[in-house]
Amino acid sequence: MTPTLVLDVVGLTPALLPHAPHLSALARQGGMRPLATALPAVTTTVQSTMLTGLAPREHGIVANGWYFRDLSEIWLWRQSNRLVGGEKVWEAARRRDPAFTCAKLFWWYNMYAAVDWAITPRPMYLADGRKLPDIHTHPAALRDELQQRLGEFPLFRFWGPGADIVSSQWIAASALHVMREQRPTLTLVYLPHLDYDLQRLGPHHEGIAAQVAAVDALCAPLIEEARRQGAHVIALSEYGITEVSRPVHINRALRRAGWLKVRSERGLEQLDAGASDAFAVADHQIAHVYVARPELLPEVAACLAALPGVEAVLDEAGKRAAGIDHPRAGELVALAAADSWFTYYHFLDDAKAPDFARCVEIHRKPGYDPAELFIDRQIRLPKVAVATRLARKLLGMRYLMDVIGLDATVVRGSHGRPTDRPEDGPLFITSAPELLPADGPVPAAAVKQLLLDHLFPHAG
Repeated sequence: MTPTLVLDVVGLTPALLPHAPHLSALARQGGMRPLATALPAVTTTVQSTMLTGLAPREHGIVANGWYFRDLSEIWLWRQSNRLVGGEKVWEAARRRDPAFTCAKLFWWYNMYAAVDWAITPRPMYLADGRKLPDIHTHPAALRDELQQRLGEFPLFRFWGPGADIVSSQWIAASALHVMREQRPTLTLVYLPHLDYDLQRLGPHHEGIAAQVAAVDALCAPLIEEARRQGAHVIALSEYGITEVSRPVHINRALRRAGWLKVRSERGLEQLDAGASDAFAVADHQIAHVYVARPELLPEVAACLAALPGVEAVLDEAGKRAAGIDHPRAGELVALAAADSWFTYYHFLDDAKAPDFARCVEIHRKPGYDPAELFIDRQIRLPKVAVATRLARKLLGMRYLMDVIGLDATVVRGSHGRPTDRPEDGPLFITSAPELLPADGPVPAAAVKQLLLDHLFPHAG
């Protein structure tokens, strides 16, 4: 076996690669191909496709979240690896050689994966409503070992208005520690930093080059350690983030048509999925649309297709052609145009938005909300507003960190649909160019076999 390091540098594209000197050198000395991503091109779907070699119809991860029909509830960002169907790369490798070991560091569906070392964010949710930073690790003792060495995981700089390079620095440092102390055969490292400003600013903003260079600098010591251990190095990404200027309020359209139902709680409106004839689980540039009655499908599809910013509406045949025809998928799947993305907003009046709409609440919102990367522009003194709420928290008082705005036009970058140009999409870089296909892009579903080829280069 040959040890292999895999760096998932989220959002890195061939167009951005020139701003990453260490990864550019890796590509020159080795090889690079565009990566033909999965549909939808979102984190959990693409990672599951790469690690299983299967399409979403087979592994079941149709988006970052979906409608659990048996619960009549929408759940995003679940963490159990048992949600992912199919044989994972570490299972296939261990079949070949029982001595194989794997470290899965911040890749998604991390919890209870059959790997040797695992680290993932796992906040503590206290009875008084507080959310405290923490991680889940396997083995459990690794949690204390890392936090004694590196300090508390910077959860509030991993997502939300404060998200920045600090969280990726912590992840990179934890990966370097595991590599040096445990020497896994396969080390999977997730570095999310570029995701933040690419969504905040868009890929053409003048500040993006510096952010690419910053995450590239985190890769350098990991690449150096891999080389010291005689390991192959792979750097890849899941999707490219492209410029957007138009939010599509898909649930508002379904509500105006009379299909989406809400429930009033203290005058605020909650999406009532179980009572609705049609609603959407929005996830970047894709939306799974769940339709309760088959006879409504043509009318709902026509309503969606007429919305400005909707590029396509997939029915059963369309889902089958896209490889996303799994029972978890919506009866219809809407794809946004290149300059557009889907909001989750089901409320027609911002004054009736649920209280969590103005918070960072990835588990309570019935869809993905990139506005969580911004502090509400209507707050005159944002630092004072945040400090006041933190002071209440430190004093043990109840507080609501309601600093997120409802103006979706602030978002400048999105992903989910395959990009129109390969240079704007994801990539696959390797230090072992002889293992790459002769030409053309690397399909996301081919990554599993490529990882095995790197681990067992002489298997014949």
